[in-house]
Amino acid sequence: MSPTASTAASPRILVTGSVGQIGSELTPALRCRYGAQNVVAAGHKTPPSPTLRDAGPFAIVDCAQKQALEAVVDKYHIDTIYHLAAILSAAGEKNPQLAWDVNINGLYNVLEVARERKLTRVFCPSSIAAFGPETPRDNTPQETVLRPKTMYGVTKVAGELLCDYYFQRFGVDVRGVRYPGIISSETAPGGGTTDYAVHIFYEAIKHQRYDCFLKDDTVLPMMYMPDCIKGTIDLMEADLSCLTRHSDYNLAAFSFSPTELAAEIQRHIPELACTYNPDFRQKIADSWPRSIDDSAARRDWGWKPDFDLAGMVKDMLEKLGQRHAEGKL
Repeated sequence: MSPTASTAASPRILVTGSVGQIGSELTPALRCRYGAQNVVAAGHKTPPSPTLRDAGPFAIVDCAQKQALEAVVDKYHIDTIYHLAAILSAAGEKNPQLAWDVNINGLYNVLEVARERKLTRVFCPSSIAAFGPETPRDNTPQETVLRPKTMYGVTKVAGELLCDYYFQRFGVDVRGVRYPGIISSETAPGGGTTDYAVHIFYEAIKHQRYDCFLKDDTVLPMMYMPDCIKGTIDLMEADLSCLTRHSDYNLAAFSFSPTELAAEIQRHIPELACTYNPDFRQKIADSWPRSIDDSAARRDWGWKPDFDLAGMVKDMLEKLGQRHAEGKL
């Protein structure tokens, strides 16, 4: 990511789902980069943190209600939307109807508003959940079989196709990546299958034990949040002429299993003891890739992660350990 962008040419940004795992960290990064008043944080049901609410404009928006979305876009003269509002994989299996409504109808409204108001750019993330058990699981290609077995995955495949349609048919500059599991030191997990990789840090620091809901050898592709933020902004700032894809770039940083993550944490907290009791999320994880081929992103817009597994673990333990010492964990 290049140095802070000049506010003279700053986009006017709306971030839907700003109180979620990615949004709560992407929004401050965008405000720092483009100016706080140029970035409107939007949420629906989850209350925002005081920092998110008070550091810049905040709006209550249900993306399933097009008129409400239009009103915010018009009020703040928005020209760019980062559409992060979504129901995640495990939560979506518990309420598939809600997952479809939020993930598809909300996206459709965002794309329609972008088309009608000729917005400059839209970011809509996809996910490794777009893949399924028939997809090659190792070094998963950019172009491959997409037959997911979760409602979340179904909505991500449909979303990729819808975004491509709006680009090809209407010229809406909509971009997206297939996020792997995202690990954050700032936000509690939000109902995803890779949430164990965040939970384990809290439990290691507070109790030195963790009961994992996936099998010990379940390898999944992951990414640390600072790289997630960097990759997202870099793609949105890339010259359109450089992009050979639009809504479905594979993105990867590192892959590991629960056992490998626990072993890396044990280098810092030797007392950590882990047990493994797979639940319904194991079936979801078994349908996802173990590693990802992200060569298209590396070639087209220079994607390169900064963190490996060891660096991520060290940084997570430092940040969460400090909060624990302050009584804030």
